[in-house]
Amino acid sequence: MTDQSYIQNLRVPTTEQPLRILMSACLLGTTCGFDGSANGEYPSALKLLTYETAKLVRFCPEEFSFGTPREMCDIHGGTGLDVLEGRARVLTESGIDWTQGMIRASEKMLELAQREQIELAVLMDISAACGSQVIYDGNRFGENKVYQIGAGVCAAQLMRNGFKVISQRDFASLELLYAKLDKNHLVNEEALDHHEIGWYKEYFG
Repeated sequence: MTDQSYIQNLRVPTTEQPLRILMSACLLGTTCGFDGSANGEYPSALKLLTYETAKLVRFCPEEFSFGTPREMCDIHGGTGLDVLEGRARVLTESGIDWTQGMIRASEKMLELAQREQIELAVLMDISAACGSQVIYDGNRFGENKVYQIGAGVCAAQLMRNGFKVISQRDFASLELLYAKLDKNHLVNEEALDHHEIGWYKEYFG
């Protein structure tokens, strides 16, 4: 789950010392999705481009290891943390094992986060690489796709090294982030993070 108090306690950024935010490149419009698209447009993430008090560092771990376009992949046998610890694998839709390539991508993302001294990461929800709260449990194709609570491989790598990660669907946390970046932003108190929405509570009980 997201840590809203962490965002509230972030330093107040300025244009001279902007808040350093790592983002999934696709969320900022980079055409690095599996099919060469940007995986759609998410206003909640694109809004961050409008702030002079934010330094956005973009990275696509899957493009780094597998190029674009590419097959889609999912985690089999656990979560991203399980992949990092050797208990689960990353497989493409056709069954190719991408585990080692995904781990290398996570290490590159961590290296970037450390070099840039990232203060927060905003990553693509549900992705086998970047998902922060919910990912697929096995292959997403077909009628019997299953979700699980957990992070993707690259998000898990960041988390276990002390970085805070939210998704473009953590709307309450993003409202707090907007307010941190712009003192005149009025927080929408009705916004919810992903784990607070009805679908999440109903699906996971």
